[in-house]
Amino acid sequence: MTEDIERLISANAPVAVGVSGGKDSQAAALATFHHLDTVGHTGPRILIHADLGAVEWDDSLRICEELSDHLNCDLVVVRRKAGDLMDRWERRWVLSKSRYETLSSVTLIPCWSTPSMRFCTSELKTHVIMAELKRRFKGQKILNVIGVRRDESAARARMSIADPDSAAQVWTWRPIIERTTDEVFGMIDSSGLRPHPAYRVHGMTRVSCRFCIMSSVADLTAASAVEESHDIYRRMVKLEADSSFAFQGSRWLGDVAPHLLPSDLKEAMEVAQKRAVLRREIESRVTKPMLYVKGWPTRMLTNDEAEILATVRNQVTELYGFASNCLTVDSIHQRYADLLEEKSAREAA
Repeated sequence: MTEDIERLISANAPVAVGVSGGKDSQAAALATFHHLDTVGHTGPRILIHADLGAVEWDDSLRICEELSDHLNCDLVVVRRKAGDLMDRWERRWVLSKSRYETLSSVTLIPCWSTPSMRFCTSELKTHVIMAELKRRFKGQKILNVIGVRRDESAARARMSIADPDSAAQVWTWRPIIERTTDEVFGMIDSSGLRPHPAYRVHGMTRVSCRFCIMSSVADLTAASAVEESHDIYRRMVKLEADSSFAFQGSRWLGDVAPHLLPSDLKEAMEVAQKRAVLRREIESRVTKPMLYVKGWPTRMLTNDEAEILATVRNQVTELYGFASNCLTVDSIHQRYADLLEEKSAREAA
């Protein structure tokens, strides 16, 4: 608790608890509603769930619905209008190919989100939830409750109890930030509810996507053992094979449960893994000054650099079977010149 949060609760500000179906959001909702009841909060309260689509566990929405029934409040379900998380990953690969072919990127861009680039959270959860809260409670101060705990990671250990957005309209509150895993399960058990079956039935340590970029090998293996996960597993491995980018940097999802893959996908995975090694070797010749920064070149290349990039682009293009342009020194120089001119014009405008 902080003084700012106390003032908002005393003013009966709307409270929205983000729920995923996981244990921490369950516990955060239970703790928050208990406190609000204790202090006499009479403002609006909702649970809000960002549905990630095909990557979600089948039971996640049910767990959120049971929680909303238990707390006697509305459950609001929001989704990214442009498609779910799997759509986003697949679309990202299509765009990566297109950007490479037109030299809008110097090296191939991975399709997957990463721990340092979690657009799966920012685009499919945070953005859609914030948009809905600001629409629903227009012009009001809003309490956005999330189930984050310090012992989950080093980054979360440094988080504050609460902080506002840039306009000080939405305050994000982390009421169970100091709780332990045992305390969280204890809160759920004592409420009469049950945690997501992925924990105690399937042996998972975390519940988010069935296959998460943050998952351990043990969790990936446990998820792959559940029949409901098999179709999305094969779809994700196909994207690994198509892109030659491993799901978790150097860890291939296809290696977790190869027995679930048809023979043609196994063969495609073997080709993809060899292609990934070759791509890294080829692109290792590209130096940092040759790369773009925020989508733009920082300067013209020297003739030697353009020669290197032409060689790299020809080899990667052949490796993947792309339809690339800008494969010669002169065309690369012209592309950099055009982009620098466009960047200058935009900055001037």
